[in-house]
Amino acid sequence: MLDIGQAIYDIFSPLGAWGMLACIFIIFYVDAIVFPTLPELFTVIIFMAIPEAWFGLSILATIAIAEVLGLTTLYLIVKMIRIPQMIERAVHRYRDFLMFRDERMIVVNRVAPVLPFIGAFVAMCNWSFKKSIAFTLLGGMVKYGAIIALSGAFFAYFSSGTAQTVTIVMILVIIAASFMISLSRRRRMRKRNENSPC
Repeated sequence: MLDIGQAIYDIFSPLGAWGMLACIFIIFYVDAIVFPTLPELFTVIIFMAIPEAWFGLSILATIAIAEVLGLTTLYLIVKMIRIPQMIERAVHRYRDFLMFRDERMIVVNRVAPVLPFIGAFVAMCNWSFKKSIAFTLLGGMVKYGAIIALSGAFFAYFSSGTAQTVTIVMILVIIAASFMISLSRRRRMRKRNENSPC
């Protein structure tokens, strides 16, 4: 996960602000359609290169575009191909054990990542595409807006070196907390599945 993100960063970061925004786009797009790339970590690493409000807003806009395109790509792929019924049934059973069985789960997924490949999930569960896009944007802007705002505050009130350290520590804590919450949710879902009648 980290190696892929690092490789993308190494290619595009020397190209300046536009290169770093391209890096953010690719990392979030890949994260949405293929596999996790630790986007939180690379968001702050890239923001720290130019810790200014205009760049933070540019990063947020790029994240929004990448996530919407990522969800849309998977959604259209799944709608165009024939998914085996066995997989659809498994996805529906999984959905039935979630906190919410509709598009609201996309927002919850920002805190406790239990929904992989959201675009495919939206298509197979017949969730509203428009609502899914809206919840994707809402969750993304709140989460990454808060991360960038806190990072900017650290740079405003601490020296550059301290701000970088505090920001990285903050992101590692967020990633660890999300992992633990996700693990806990999956264990509870597994227990409910084991205890439920067939």
